Amino acid sequence: MTTSEVSPPEWATRRTFAIIAHPDAGKTTLTERLLVAGGASRLAGDVKARGERRRARSDWMALEQKRGISVSSSVMTFEAKDLTFNLLDTPGHEDFSEDTYRTLTAVDSAVMVIDAAKGIESQTLKLLEVCRLRDIPIITFINKIDREAKDPFELLDEIEETLALDITPVTWPVGRGVDFYGCYDLLTNRFLTSKKRGGTGDDIVACQDENDPALAARVPEPILETFREEAALAKSAYPELNAESYREGHMSPVVFGSALKDFAVAPLLDLIADIAPAPRRQPATPAPVEPDADYVSGFVFKVQANMDPNHRDRVAFVRLCSGNFRRGMKLRQTQTGKTLAIPAPIFFFARERELTEEATAGDIIGVPNHGVLRVGDTLSEKTDTRFTGLPNFAPEILRRARLDDPMKAKQLRKALEDLSEEGVSQLFRPVIGAQMIVGVVGQLQLDVLASRLETEYGVAAGFEQTTYQMARWVSGDPKEVAKFVEKNRVNIAEDRDDAPVFLAGSAWDVGRAETNWPDLTFEKSRDRA
Repeated sequence: MTTSEVSPPEWATRRTFAIIAHPDAGKTTLTERLLVAGGASRLAGDVKARGERRRARSDWMALEQKRGISVSSSVMTFEAKDLTFNLLDTPGHEDFSEDTYRTLTAVDSAVMVIDAAKGIESQTLKLLEVCRLRDIPIITFINKIDREAKDPFELLDEIEETLALDITPVTWPVGRGVDFYGCYDLLTNRFLTSKKRGGTGDDIVACQDENDPALAARVPEPILETFREEAALAKSAYPELNAESYREGHMSPVVFGSALKDFAVAPLLDLIADIAPAPRRQPATPAPVEPDADYVSGFVFKVQANMDPNHRDRVAFVRLCSGNFRRGMKLRQTQTGKTLAIPAPIFFFARERELTEEATAGDIIGVPNHGVLRVGDTLSEKTDTRFTGLPNFAPEILRRARLDDPMKAKQLRKALEDLSEEGVSQLFRPVIGAQMIVGVVGQLQLDVLASRLETEYGVAAGFEQTTYQMARWVSGDPKEVAKFVEKNRVNIAEDRDDAPVFLAGSAWDVGRAETNWPDLTFEKSRDRA
């Protein structure tokens, strides 16, 4: 057998990527279309559809379906082009930035969706910063090009200047808005158009180049002339696609298209298949973990309860980082030292799931458990491996939980503990007082908490203002920490790991504590111990 005939290792056939975007840029619609393009779904659950068809496949939570937004990360695994794709759809709303951050720790690349009419928005920038922290390569999909949009060169300049990335257009729009006729694939010289004017992208015209006469038969002369001028300029003004530069995070290939009308979605999937990285090295102690390591390892980046309301299920989403996992394996939970058997691992298709017999590095598996696994946990055959970079962040809103029915105090505590394990919110137990403090990034998280408490746990509760404005984890010499806690008991709480947290009334209070206790550190984030 020649070298060219040797099959690549199983892990090298994985493409694990996230879709990130500002709210309403079309992220979930693109997710649906990618599933169709990959053969994983016969019908995209477009938000424009009616009745049951309106339920986006990747949005399963009642509140998501009601509001038409994504507020939790979902995972979809499908096979195409002799590869296995693990697609992670992230929350677009900024109030769920923590969930998005944790999701990005589990992927090897990302697709950034930008609205062609709005360009780069605030949440897009925040998400890009997270990608840069982890050196995640990005493909940009400029969506809604079939509507009134900014000039393509203006959009490209904005991306290049704002994101400080080299860019290279892969497809180019032929007309915009009411004059939109399709997209031209600059790499393969194919015109992606529709059989019926104004329809979906259901026709492909093979061309020699942008001057092919076949285009003249499909596109009016003024629009075609403009396209040819723009395409020529784009080819000369921007560098050619360099896969290595992209994987190193220096270049972002740009795909113009329309998720709703299914234009340029297939070329996007081709691009992910061809140049997106296979599973990469993952940060860990005492040393980073390579995907070809000879032992199974992975980490929990998300926990989701009650995906099936008929069963009080709790599923930990585990990103496998090395080795070949087999159903029934026993892995060590590094944080506790306990050994955990995994008899029923599952693959996901949004809310749907199926039992899996084996998986490899890059795959996302679900591990059903009864509250044993938490976000940040490491599972490994090698006892001393511990993955890093999944911190808790200081919440921006602190509220006291208010129970409408005093008889359900135990249920409320259990529900809040469950939801804090998922990472939906953080939970702090004050050293003085019985009422628990809930910490979240934004107001929408409180709405989700209240909704899930009522629908999943049957607990009616609200959240009241507190005198606390910020939380900081206290670290340093244990004796000094103990002294600080004793002198500030009214402002001290414990998190789920019993770590001390300083609840401050203002930034001035934090500054005063830092001045008075110079040997202590008041941290905005904390890795799981």
